[in-house]
Amino acid sequence: MEDNSSFINNRQEESLDLRELAERYFLEWKWFVFGILVCSILASLYLRYAIPIYSATATILVKDEKKGGLQSELAAFSDLGLMTGVKNNVDNEIEVIKSRRIIEKAVKKLGFNVTYISEGRVKAFEQYNDKPVEFTFYNVSDKFYKTQKSFTLTSIDKNHFELFGDGQIKLGKYAYGAIVDLDDSKLVVNKNPKTFYKKTGEFTVLVNVNSIENVVESYRGRLNVAALSKNSSVVSLTINDPVREKAEDFLDAVIEVYNQDAIADKKFISENTLNFIQDRLKIISVELGDVEKDAEGFKKANNVTDIVSQGQLYLNNSVDFEKELIEAETQLKVVSSLLDYMKSKGKWDLVPNNIISTADGKDASSFILQYNDYVLQRNRIVKDGTLKNSIVINLEEKIEELNNNITASLLRTKASINIRKADLQKQQDLIQGKISQIPTQEREYRILDRQQKIKESLYLYLLQKREETAISLAVTAPISKLVDEAFSSSSPVSPQRNIIYLIALALGILIPFSIIYVINLFDNKIKYRQDIEGKMSAPFLGDIPKSETHDEIINTNSRSSSAEAIRIVRTNLEFMLTKIPENRSKTIFVTSTLPKEGKTFVAINLASTIALSGKKVLLIGLDVRNPKIDRYVKLPSKGLTNYLAKNNEDINDYIVKLDDFESFYVLPSGVVPPNPVDLLMNNKVTVLFEQLKKEYDYIIVDTAPVSLVTDTLLVAQNADIFIYVIRANYLDKRFLKMIETIYKEKKLPNMAILLNDTIWRKSYGYGYGYGYGYGYGYGYGYGYGQEVVKKPWYTTLFKK
Repeated sequence: MEDNSSFINNRQEESLDLRELAERYFLEWKWFVFGILVCSILASLYLRYAIPIYSATATILVKDEKKGGLQSELAAFSDLGLMTGVKNNVDNEIEVIKSRRIIEKAVKKLGFNVTYISEGRVKAFEQYNDKPVEFTFYNVSDKFYKTQKSFTLTSIDKNHFELFGDGQIKLGKYAYGAIVDLDDSKLVVNKNPKTFYKKTGEFTVLVNVNSIENVVESYRGRLNVAALSKNSSVVSLTINDPVREKAEDFLDAVIEVYNQDAIADKKFISENTLNFIQDRLKIISVELGDVEKDAEGFKKANNVTDIVSQGQLYLNNSVDFEKELIEAETQLKVVSSLLDYMKSKGKWDLVPNNIISTADGKDASSFILQYNDYVLQRNRIVKDGTLKNSIVINLEEKIEELNNNITASLLRTKASINIRKADLQKQQDLIQGKISQIPTQEREYRILDRQQKIKESLYLYLLQKREETAISLAVTAPISKLVDEAFSSSSPVSPQRNIIYLIALALGILIPFSIIYVINLFDNKIKYRQDIEGKMSAPFLGDIPKSETHDEIINTNSRSSSAEAIRIVRTNLEFMLTKIPENRSKTIFVTSTLPKEGKTFVAINLASTIALSGKKVLLIGLDVRNPKIDRYVKLPSKGLTNYLAKNNEDINDYIVKLDDFESFYVLPSGVVPPNPVDLLMNNKVTVLFEQLKKEYDYIIVDTAPVSLVTDTLLVAQNADIFIYVIRANYLDKRFLKMIETIYKEKKLPNMAILLNDTIWRKSYGYGYGYGYGYGYGYGYGYGYGQEVVKKPWYTTLFKK
C-alpha cells in the first residue's frame, strides 16, 4: 500500500510539474503572440514575393508486353520463333522516358534553353506565352548548346530595338525580323503578335541562353515518372515549374518525342527488315531459276515430263507386252499343232477349225472351212456313189489343193507369229530397261524437285513477309497511348499558403519557446516558488508580488496584489505562531541572504498590516550596518545603537509612533556604530527584548543579511520565528544550499521562506491566488469604501 501511495504521489507530482511548466510558458503569452505576429508578417511577405511553383501531370498507357506487346514490326518472323524473348516492360519504358536523350530532344524542340525574364520592381519572373518578342537561333554550332550567354533587348519603337550582350556590351541597333550574326549562330528577333502590341512605350527583356546540359539536368531532376500501380501499365509524368504552360508543353513534348523515338526505332527495324527481305528475294529468285533450269535440262536429257506417270505407263505397257507375248506363244503352239496334224491326218480327215484367233490365221481358217466343206461333200458323194465320179474327182483335186494351201497358210501364219513374238520381246526388253532406270531418275529428279520446292516456298514466304512488313512500316503505331494530356492546377504546389502559415505559426511558437527555454536554462536566479519548494525543506510562508512603488506602506485602502500577499503571509504566520502564549509578544525576525532582497519592505509592511488589525506592533531596525527603514518613514537619527552604546537609557525615548497608525511603533537603528558585533553581543540586547515583549503584541525585527555578517545570528535566540526573504530574479540558486544548511542546523529558529518581488503573472498565472488581480477594483471583501479605477489592458500588456 505504501508503494502504491508513493507511486500515486510521484505521478501527481509529475503531473503538477508538467502543469506548472506549461503555465510558466503560458505566462509569457505576449512573446508568443509577438512571435506569431512577426512570423505571420514574414510569411505574408514571403508569399507576396515568392515565385509560385505549379505542378503539371500527364498520363499515358504504355504497351507493356508483360501485360500486353513490343516489336510488332518483328512479328513478321514470329512464326519462325524470332524475338520471342524481347518484351516491353513498364520499368524499362519509364527509364527511357527519363533518359537524357529524350529530354534533350524535347528541350531542343521547344527551345527551352532560351528563357525570357522580365524585371519587376521587387522580383524577376519568367515570361513564356506572354513574352513580347521571340528569339530564333539557326545555323547553330555545337558551341551554341555548350555555352551560356545572356542578351538584353531594349525596345526603341515598334520596329527597332537595341541588343546588348554579356556585360551590357552593345551589339547594335536592329529591326525586328533582321538577321543578327553571332559567333556560334545566327539570330532573328521576331515580335510576338499576341503580346507585343499590348506593350506601351519602351520595354526591356532579359534573354538567357543556357547550356543544353544544364537545362536537361534541371528538367530531368524535376521530372517524375512512375507507374500508377504495380499491376498497371499506366504511367504518370509530373513536373514542377514556375510557369504552368511551360510545364504542360514540356510534358506533351516529352510524350511526343518518346512516341516519335519509338516509332523511329520501329521504322528503322522495319526498313532494315524490308531491305533484308528484298535482298533475299533477289538471291532466292536467282537460285530458284537455276534449280528450275536444272530440272528442265534433266527432263530433256531423260526424255521425261513426269517420271511417276511415265513409270506407271511403262509398267502398264510391260504388262500388255507380256500378255501379247504369251498370246503369241500360244498361237504359235496352236499353229505348230495344226501343222503336225496336217502331216499326220488321213487324206480325207477333217481339219479343226476356229482354233486360230489371230489376224494372221484368217487365210488358213478360210481354207480350213472350204477344205472341210469339200471333204464332207466328197465323203457324202462317195458314200452314195463311186470314187470315179467326176464330182468326186473334182472335189478331191480341190481338197488336195486346199490341203496344200492350208499347210502353206499355216506356215506363213507361224512365220508371222514368230516375227510378232520377236518384236514383242524386243519391246518388252526396251520397256524393262526403261523401268529399271526409273528409280535412278526419280532419285535424281527428287533432289532437283526438292531444291526447287524449298526455293519456291522460301520465295513465296519472303514475298508474303515483304507485304506484311510494308504494311507494318506504313501503319506503325506509337508505343504509348495518351490517357490524359498535360494539365496543371491553378493552385501552386509551392509555396502552399496553408503550410507556410502553419510553419509561421509553429515558428512563432517555437522561437519564443526556445528563447525562453535557453534563457531559463542559463538563468540561475530564483524566479518561482517551484524553484524553492523542490530544493528546500523549510516551510514556505508565501510570496509577495512586485510592488508598483518601492516605498509603499500598506494602509487601510491598499488593495494592490502586494498588500494582499502580505495579508496572506500574516495569516500564514499566525498558523506558525500558535505555540506562542496569547499573553506573550510574538517576535518575528526578518532576514535575507544578500542586501536589496526586500527584507525591510517585508518587515515594515508586515508590521503595518498587523497594526491595522488593532495589535500593538513594534518595528525594530536591527540592521545597524545598513539601515533602510528611514526610506519608508521619517525617523530620527538616534535609535537602537544609541541605546545599546549608553547606560541608564530609557528605550522608550528612542521609540517613535507613526502618525497614520494607532498602534504602530518604530525603533530606529540609530547611528551606524564602528563595532556592531560588540553591541549585539551585549547582554543588554536580550534584556531589551524581554522588556519589549511585555509591552507589545508583535515585535517585527529587520535584521542584517546572514551571508555577509554575523549580526543576525548573534540575536537569533530572541526570535519566535524567522522570515527568510528571498528575492525573485535576484538571488542565485546556489545560495539555496546555504539556506538549507542554516535551516537544518537550526541557526535561525523556526525559519520560514518568503519569496519576494515575484511577477504576479508568472508565479501561478492566476494573480498569485490572492484575489485574482487585486488593485483592479475587485476587492473581494476588502472594500474600504474606495473605488480603484481599472486600468486599460494595453497599459499592462508588456509590463513585467
